[in-house]
Amino acid sequence: MQCGFAVGLPDHAPRFPGALLILLACLASAALAQMPVPKDPTVNIGATIESLRTYRTTPGTAVLVFHVFAEKNGAHMDRQAVLTLMSVATRTGVVATTDDTSVGYFTDVGLGSYEIEISAVGYLPYRQELKAVDITRPVDYDVVLKHDPNAVNLDVSSSIPSAKARKQAKHAISALKSGNLKVAQKELDQAYKVAPTSPELNFLLGYLYFEKKDFDQAGNFLGTAASLNPRNGQALTLLGRAHLERKDFPAARSALEQAILSDADNWLPHDLLADTYLRQKEYGRARDEAQVAITKGKTVASPAELVLGQALLGLGQDKDGVQALNTFLEQSPKNALAGQVRTLIAEINERNTSRTTSASSAIAAGNLAGVDSLAALDAPTLQVKPWAPPGVDDVQPPVASGTQCPTGQVLAESGQRVQELVDDLSRFAAVEDLFHQPLDPYGIPIRTEVRKYDYVAAISERQPGMVSIDEFRSDKLTLADYPDQIASTGFITLALVFHPGMRDDFDMVCEGLGEWRGQASWLVHFQQRADHPNRMHSYKVGEQVYRVDIKGRAWITADKFQIVRIEADLVKPMPEIRLLSEHQAVEYGPIPFASKKTVLWLPKTAEIYFDFRKHHFYRRHSFDHYMLFSVDAQEKTKAPKG
Repeated sequence: MQCGFAVGLPDHAPRFPGALLILLACLASAALAQMPVPKDPTVNIGATIESLRTYRTTPGTAVLVFHVFAEKNGAHMDRQAVLTLMSVATRTGVVATTDDTSVGYFTDVGLGSYEIEISAVGYLPYRQELKAVDITRPVDYDVVLKHDPNAVNLDVSSSIPSAKARKQAKHAISALKSGNLKVAQKELDQAYKVAPTSPELNFLLGYLYFEKKDFDQAGNFLGTAASLNPRNGQALTLLGRAHLERKDFPAARSALEQAILSDADNWLPHDLLADTYLRQKEYGRARDEAQVAITKGKTVASPAELVLGQALLGLGQDKDGVQALNTFLEQSPKNALAGQVRTLIAEINERNTSRTTSASSAIAAGNLAGVDSLAALDAPTLQVKPWAPPGVDDVQPPVASGTQCPTGQVLAESGQRVQELVDDLSRFAAVEDLFHQPLDPYGIPIRTEVRKYDYVAAISERQPGMVSIDEFRSDKLTLADYPDQIASTGFITLALVFHPGMRDDFDMVCEGLGEWRGQASWLVHFQQRADHPNRMHSYKVGEQVYRVDIKGRAWITADKFQIVRIEADLVKPMPEIRLLSEHQAVEYGPIPFASKKTVLWLPKTAEIYFDFRKHHFYRRHSFDHYMLFSVDAQEKTKAPKG
C-alpha cells in the first residue's frame, strides 16, 4: 500500500505527499547522586568546577563530564557537539551530545581505559585517551575544539529590510536579465532610496552601470557593495573588472586580490589580475596568475591562455607564447579576437625566420597592445538565485571532519521513532495555512493566494510494514477550491521512508555529522531503489496515477534520533506529465499534547517548489493548533467520518 492517497485531480493538477515525524525517547539510568570534583590543573585535558548537578549511574561505575569550548574566545560552543566514548578493551562505544550549556556526560562507565572523540561542525575532531578510575564523584574535563580551516560558512542574510524594496529589486533583476536597462534603472533607484546601505542593491546598481559602460558609476556602487560586504567575491571581481576598464590598475589589483581571498576557487579574478599585471608589463606575475586561472578553470578559462601567451612573448619565450595563443584559438575558435590572434602568430613566425630571439621578442611585445585580452572575456552575467533551491545532490551540507557515522544505530533508532509514532498516533487535527504563488522564471511571484483549512489525519498499520494514512480538510473541497486547481496532500508520509517496513525500498547512506539550527544532526541521504516498489510518492492526473521516485536527505538529531528536517527531489523528470522538477522541504518540531501526556514530532512547515507544464510554483503549508484524538483498536482500522 502506498503511503498517502491520490485524489481525483484534473489533467493539470499534481499531488504531493510529504513527511511527518517522531516521538521523543526518554532514557533513565539507575540512581546514584554524584558530586562534582574541583578543577585539577594536572589533568591533561583539563577539569572544571561543575555546578551542582545530580547524575544517575549504577553503583560501582563512573561519571565522566565534558565541558566543550570554542577555540577563539574560550566561550562555550554555539552548537552541539557529539561525544563518542570507546572502550579500549572491548572496542565498543557509546554516543552522547552536549546540552545548551555545552556540557556532555556519560554515566554507567565501567572502570578501565577509554578513548574520547568530540566532534562539531566547523571544528577539528578532538581525540584523547583517558582512564575511568573514580566511582565516588564525577570527573570533569575541559576540551577546547580548534576551528577547521576547511570549514565553509553557509550563512546567508539579506540586507534589504523593506519588503517593497525587495520586490522592486526582484523586478529590477528580471529587467536586467531581459536587457531592459531603463526599467531596471527605475526600479533600482526607487529601492535605493529606501535601503541605500544594502550591499545587494549597491551591487545591482554597479552591475547596471557596468552594462551601460559607465565604469565610473559602476566602480562607485560596486566599491560600496564591497565595503558593506567584504566577502562578496562577485562584487569584488566585477569591481576589479570595472577598474581595469578604466585603466586604474592599482585599484584593479587591490579589488581582485581581495576577490581571490574571498573566492579562491574562481578562475576569473585570477585571469583579470593576470591581465592587470600584463598591462603594467609585469610579465612574470601575469604568467603566474594566468597559469593559476587555467588550472582552476581548465577549458572554460580559455581567455587566460591569451593572457598567458602575451605574457610569455613579453618574457621573450616566443615558442611557448605562440603555443598558448594556439591553445586559445583551439578552445575559442569563434572568439571575436581570433583574427587578431592569428595575425599576431603569423607575424611572429614570419619574423622569427630572419631575426634573433631578442629582436623577435621586442617585435612581439610591440604587437601586444593590438590584442585586447580583456575583450576576449564574455560580458559579465548576473548570478541570480534560481527560482527554486538547489537539489539535494547539488549542495553537500558541511559535516564535521573525521567523525564516523554510526549508520546502523542511526537507521535503527530513527526507524524506531517512526514505528512508535505509527503505534501511538491514531488521529490528529490541526489548523493548516496554505500559501501559494505562481512564479516567473526569475522567482518573482506573479500573484499570491492564501487558504486556511481544518486538517485531520489518521494513521494505521493494518498489517506489519503496511502503513495507511488518510487526510481530510474542512468542508467538501473540490479542485476548484485549491489554488490553480492543484491539491497537495500527504506531507505526513515522507518520514515513513525510515519506517522499518519501508526502509529497504531505499538506498541509504549516512553522510556524517552536520547540524540544523545549532543542533548536532546526522545527515542521511536516501534514494528509491529501482528493484523495489515505489510506495511513497505519486501524482494523480485525471484518473491516471504516476509513481514518482524520490531521493532526499534527512537531518536526524544526534541525541534523540528525531528527524527534524527532510528535503526530497525527483530522481528524474516525468516528461509524460510534463513534471520537470520538484523540491520538498519539511521541518518538524515537538508538539505537546497535555491531555494525553505525550509529545509527538509533527510537521510544522512544508515547502514545495515544482516545475509543472511550463509553470513554476511555490507552495508552503504551515500547521498549528494541533489536537490529538483517541480511538480504540477496532476504530483505528476505519477511515474517520466526515
